[in-house]
Amino acid sequence: MESEKAKEVPDGEPMDLMVDDVTSTSVTLSWNSPKHIGTSGLAGYLVEYSKESTETWVAANKELTTKNLLVIKNLTEGDKLQVRVKAVHGSGATATATLPGTVLIKQPIDPPKIRSPRNLRETFIRKIGQKLNLSIPVQGNPKPTITWSKDGQPLPSDRVSICNSATNAILFIRKLEREDSGKYKLEAQQDTAKDELVIDVQVVEKPGPPQNLKLGSVWGFNVTLEWQPPKDNGNTEISGYTIQKADKKTGEWYTVMEKSHTTTYTISNLVMGNHYNFRVFSENLCGLSEKAALCKDTVYVPKPSKIYTPPVYEENNFNEPPKFTQPPVDKITTVGFTTKLFCSVRGNPRPKISWSKNQVLLDENPKYRVLTNEGICTLEIRKPCAFDGGVYTCQATNALGEVAANCKLDVKAVVMAQ
Repeated sequence: MESEKAKEVPDGEPMDLMVDDVTSTSVTLSWNSPKHIGTSGLAGYLVEYSKESTETWVAANKELTTKNLLVIKNLTEGDKLQVRVKAVHGSGATATATLPGTVLIKQPIDPPKIRSPRNLRETFIRKIGQKLNLSIPVQGNPKPTITWSKDGQPLPSDRVSICNSATNAILFIRKLEREDSGKYKLEAQQDTAKDELVIDVQVVEKPGPPQNLKLGSVWGFNVTLEWQPPKDNGNTEISGYTIQKADKKTGEWYTVMEKSHTTTYTISNLVMGNHYNFRVFSENLCGLSEKAALCKDTVYVPKPSKIYTPPVYEENNFNEPPKFTQPPVDKITTVGFTTKLFCSVRGNPRPKISWSKNQVLLDENPKYRVLTNEGICTLEIRKPCAFDGGVYTCQATNALGEVAANCKLDVKAVVMAQ
């Protein structure tokens, strides 16, 4: 039963017919497929149009199209058209969708729009002598009328070149001068619709020299300079000052400070007996001024009238008599195993070290070796026997006195296990 009811549903017409775009010579139409399509399927679409007040329908496509979009071309501006779309089904049946009302063929109007480049949204700074090339995108349909002005006045045609393309307004100056600084206004007008853009152009150059450079105060090996900002800042702010000095003997200039942000500076470490000249340059983003402000006065750093006599300081006396910082300690050793006795001594002049055993000096005995290094005193006893046991004395002597310390060495025989 359901299949029989589906067959009874008639073949449908195109849905949602609408106009997507209109130009002076064309119309773009779009639609959706029919809601109901028979069992024979859909062969395609036929688009037709007729001029207002006529009953003649003209086919826009000679062959059926299966697309849901079609552009009707080669139309005459000013005509009013009626438009319809036929859905041709496989069975040969057609269903028509007609666009309500008429379509006027004319060029759409887009109001003028000037798009400001990012680098022109703030003050556009250029150096004197450079070229200025402003290319500003301008939109509008029909094409708007483009006009340029500077500070409310027309631009001089002998120095400024203006060229407007289909999409851009172009202003060109081959070699900039200071007088080219100002607010350039671009206007795009289309009947009553208008858009405008103001571009602030700043042409800069090197500044002039500082004014009224003079000595502030002089004391000791120091001098303070004072000056005023330059009369001409080059059409931009001063970024700093460079201070230089020259010794009259050599005449060579040396920079003592760069990019000083104040109009005073103190120069130190001047050499006694020398005459000095001073000069100051001003600086902006174009560089240092061509000329410097030269101080009219020279500075002489006098030599002191009194002869300097350095104070006499007594030398520190580091002499001291010998002293044990670590005396030798008692020790137990085994027969046949070399052993060492240690102690540490300080004193100035360096003390002489001697060792004795039971008050008998050991200096010339080859069995004993005496070592002294950085105040560490060592007595090496090679392969001792029971006879080498006893009281050993270390004696330290210098010009300021002598000191002795004793220790006991006990030599034991090896006990063999039975």
